[in-house]
Amino acid sequence: MPTLDGAPGEAADGVGSAPGAGQRPDAPAPKPSADEARAAEQRRVPTLDEASAAAGQRAAAEASAADAPQQQPPARPTVAMTKPPRDGQDTAPHPPEPQPNAAPPTPDPPRNAQPAPSDDARTAPERPSAPRPGDPGTPRRPEPAFDGAGRADGKGGGPTPPTGRKNPGGGLLMGRPFGVPVYVAPSWFLVAALITWVFGGQLDRVLPELGGARYLVSLFFAVAFYASVLVHELAHTIAALRFKLPVRRIQLQFFGGVSEIEKETETPGREFVLAFVGPLLSLVLAGVFYAGMRVVEPGTVPGVLLAGLMISNLIVAAFNLLPGLPLDGGRMLRAVVWKITGKPMSGTVAAAWVGRALAISVLIGLPLLNQSGALGGEPQDIGGMTTVTDALLAAILAAIIWTGAGNSLRMARLREHLPELRARTLTRRAVPVESHTPLSEALRRANDAGARALVIVDADGDPMAVVREAAIVSVPQHRRPWVAVSGLAQDITEGMRISAELAGEELLDTLRATPATEYLVVEDSGEIYGVLSAADVERAFVKAMARPS
Repeated sequence: MPTLDGAPGEAADGVGSAPGAGQRPDAPAPKPSADEARAAEQRRVPTLDEASAAAGQRAAAEASAADAPQQQPPARPTVAMTKPPRDGQDTAPHPPEPQPNAAPPTPDPPRNAQPAPSDDARTAPERPSAPRPGDPGTPRRPEPAFDGAGRADGKGGGPTPPTGRKNPGGGLLMGRPFGVPVYVAPSWFLVAALITWVFGGQLDRVLPELGGARYLVSLFFAVAFYASVLVHELAHTIAALRFKLPVRRIQLQFFGGVSEIEKETETPGREFVLAFVGPLLSLVLAGVFYAGMRVVEPGTVPGVLLAGLMISNLIVAAFNLLPGLPLDGGRMLRAVVWKITGKPMSGTVAAAWVGRALAISVLIGLPLLNQSGALGGEPQDIGGMTTVTDALLAAILAAIIWTGAGNSLRMARLREHLPELRARTLTRRAVPVESHTPLSEALRRANDAGARALVIVDADGDPMAVVREAAIVSVPQHRRPWVAVSGLAQDITEGMRISAELAGEELLDTLRATPATEYLVVEDSGEIYGVLSAADVERAFVKAMARPS
């Protein structure tokens, strides 16, 4: 009677092979030649219990030919699989004859013996058996439609969001007053050099005895002027922190500074105060420098420096009080319109369009005012380098104001649609799986349930990890039956467990606090609701930005 490998009289070695296509399981196999018998012996792979030749012979003696058809494990028709790859190489659906030291395709262990574990078995303890060619009831199942690509049809998803928050820098870190980082942008050094050169020329006319030292005095003036700008921005920052608004950073740049406040105020009154404190403090500094001028002797270096700082702070205060976004005066106008209409969006639209009109006025009016002498200088003829310089300066200022007004409109439109971003509506339905579940089986379950995410649970059903979408995509389809979901998952930390009731800015703040690609969404009772993908939130952002107000 034939043994498991089909060779008459040959001892079974624990690696049984399936009957060929169209062959009856109980039909006797043809007698092989002597060369085939020797080749079969060379292809023999020992089992875990074969520590010696005697142990292998005992296992072979126990595996009688009558029990051979019963020892074959039943095929699993629910998961379409191919033969497991051996030594990291891909194999065809119809396997060639096994080679020495290769992983067996479908181990049929003898009685009282366990199959030798492989590297894949350590990651997938319950690796399913591969369907044998010719076995009845093992049709090839098509690949599930959900394959981790972010869409139900498996053809890829949207843009991948950043997994972490970007460095909020943008220059040289100077310090952290009140816990807020202060950065100096590279463009500041260009402005400092320009101020040093221009103010040095004025000192040459006022204090010609300084000689080359006038540029050192001019550099000190440039640094002191931007220190005044920093005080202006610190006023905004202190007010924002007083109103419990987070401030990302303060940045000193080409034309002054900016305080990046991450949230909007809740009332128009606070908006007005938050905008007004900056110009107010600049006016206070101008008064302090004026008082210092009265103490020192005129025509000296301290007197000239104090006069220059007084005039500079007056210009900063007056410029920021212009009623157009993104200037402080524009935010004050926004607060007034908000108070009158009761709609913050109406105030933003009004202040933004006034800001755009202001940008056009600066572009046209600033060179004309400078040429006419209305700004304190002598009237000049149109033409020459001075006219070109004035026009270039006006164009830069106008571009900054116009761009800032447009950005304010876009941010206001986004915040208007933020309440539509709800965790409950953006969450993907998830299927719980155990850690040893093969990826192909997990995807099959997700398809049957109409789900688009996988959550690893323990024996009690408590969530432990979320299977990463990017990791699923990286696994080729022919490898998925042999890869356990545990190797593709990210452990759930406290910040990755969010409530299904979160929405709007509260949802965004929660996601920013713990950057990740997927989050577990739970009900208030602790029950799993699904998985929220950061890519889905990003796509919702894009739609909110494109939707008209």
